[in-house]
Amino acid sequence: MITVLRSVSMMAAALTMGLSAGLFATFFYSVMPGLRVVGDGTFVEAMRKINIQMLNGWFALCFGGALVFTLAAALLQLGAGGSAIWWTVAGLVLYVIVLIITFGVNVPLNDALEASGGTNVAAAREQFEAAWVRWNVARTALSAGAFGCVAWALIVHGRLTA
Repeated sequence: MITVLRSVSMMAAALTMGLSAGLFATFFYSVMPGLRVVGDGTFVEAMRKINIQMLNGWFALCFGGALVFTLAAALLQLGAGGSAIWWTVAGLVLYVIVLIITFGVNVPLNDALEASGGTNVAAAREQFEAAWVRWNVARTALSAGAFGCVAWALIVHGRLTA
């Protein structure tokens, strides 16, 4: 039974971690470059709307699930032997850094953009865009690394149970 729980938690961790990494990557290579070429008012309005619409159950499942399932996978691997636990813990550590950046930098930037009102959209964009993009690049790289670690842990785990 514990082997099944380990396998299920590893699969859920890899899936949610991959979806989270994909979200950050999508902003990196698509959303922000697309918004870079629009006017200030369009940029600010679009980011405000995205920030509001982002907070939904699907986002919570992926974003929070990556943390919860990876932590569960690591805990369930305690005492199992093999290197899967170390790859899982590495992925967990990288993702925790993503969360620190998100809640320490990107969310406060989102909140400041929302609070800036509609009076000076050029200034609001100036205060937001470069910093948000720079830190999202870091989140993209770290979450991709976390996904790679968790995916490799899943492979190693599969070898151990085969």
